[in-house]
Amino acid sequence: MRYGAVEAVHGISFGAEPGQVTALIGANGAGKSSTLAAISGLVPASGRIRFEGRDIAGKPPHEIVRAGIVQVPEGREILGRMTVEENLLLGLRGRDRSGIASAYERFPILDERRALLAGTLSGGEQQMLAIARALLAEPRLLLLDEPSLGLAPLVVARVFEALADLRRQGVTMLLVEQNALRALRLADQAYVMDLGRIVMTGTGDALLHDEGVARTYLGVT
Repeated sequence: MRYGAVEAVHGISFGAEPGQVTALIGANGAGKSSTLAAISGLVPASGRIRFEGRDIAGKPPHEIVRAGIVQVPEGREILGRMTVEENLLLGLRGRDRSGIASAYERFPILDERRALLAGTLSGGEQQMLAIARALLAEPRLLLLDEPSLGLAPLVVARVFEALADLRRQGVTMLLVEQNALRALRLADQAYVMDLGRIVMTGTGDALLHDEGVARTYLGVT
């Protein structure tokens, strides 16, 4: 995958298993978000991207969403001048609006805030709104790009509690996250990226206890 003359991702190969959380960790500029962008069809990439047996490389983003892949983007990208409920209606993509009840069940704080402009929510509430909106599209693969970005530690804990609950419900997730400790604790399988390449793989627990990973990404000396 390239941005002009800059090759951001170099021939990586990995998989995400149904019902599991797969994490991509690494430093800034490692190629993690670029990988999600390629899967979502937001940027062109060479090679193959296979989903449920079908090659989706080169497909436009709306077709990829229809195929069952939905992304929660970095920075949340909610529509701040629309209400919480209007943001959720966009996630339904024209289906029966009664489905919003499931979002309010999963995130009760959104029910309390449904009539407020989304831009007035706290960072954590906005992240929950972005996740709830994505889930209303009924993804078979949920992509999450830096869900803890810019959030206070207590809020990060609440967001990851919500992701752990989704994991228990069997939602398949591919998680890009700079908070390697949180990501590895949640992940079934994890990949370490560096300079556009995958340099290490293992279960979340195995990488959590790997001395090299701990020293480089977890701040353990």
